[in-house]
Amino acid sequence: MKRRDLIVLLGGAAVARPAAAHAQDAGRTYRLGLMLPFPRDARESLGIVDAVIGELRRNGFVEGQNLAIEYRAWASHVDSITEIAAELVAHPPDVIAVGGPLAVRAVQKATSTLPILAITDDMIGEGVVKSMARPDGNTTGVSILATELNGKRQEILIEVVPGVHRIAALADTNSTPPGQLEALQQEAKSRNIALVVQRVDQSAEIPGVGMEHRIKSVVTVQNSAVP
Repeated sequence: MKRRDLIVLLGGAAVARPAAAHAQDAGRTYRLGLMLPFPRDARESLGIVDAVIGELRRNGFVEGQNLAIEYRAWASHVDSITEIAAELVAHPPDVIAVGGPLAVRAVQKATSTLPILAITDDMIGEGVVKSMARPDGNTTGVSILATELNGKRQEILIEVVPGVHRIAALADTNSTPPGQLEALQQEAKSRNIALVVQRVDQSAEIPGVGMEHRIKSVVTVQNSAVP
């Protein structure tokens, strides 16, 4: 099982167990709202959705029997994310599981009463909650801790390309706090390396050349001048 799938499975347990602790109402259909970046049948979503549904099933909630799922994908409609969240809340579900800080904040804006299970890189750093031990309001969830992973990725890249002087990174301004980028730049600077960050707000702004190829070309050019 992939690490991300395992984290979401644990999140599925957080959704299921509070309700499972009480006797289920005979004949009642429980409603789960899922708001994730990609469509439900997309490759990026299948493992996550299967993990959540599997954990719910083990706790007695079976889709098509006593469980209905309202699914919304937001990554291709970032400009309308507020409306997507409001429409999902309007049904309303018993609980909403939402991935990504931008989407979490949109759902928080749409409801202050429905339980929200948030799945983000860093719930505290992104301002989703003030404390993991005592989250405020109606939001709890899981931090994936990708902030630390970003630093590790940069460290590995520097180690595998000896002599590199310049690295490029593509960052989504909707979901990447400036502090994370500044920390990466400072770490690179401490090694006499310049980290050039290209910030984008919408998918249309992403250059035609993919991020992987951009970084590879920059690293290759800079490293070629090193004896």
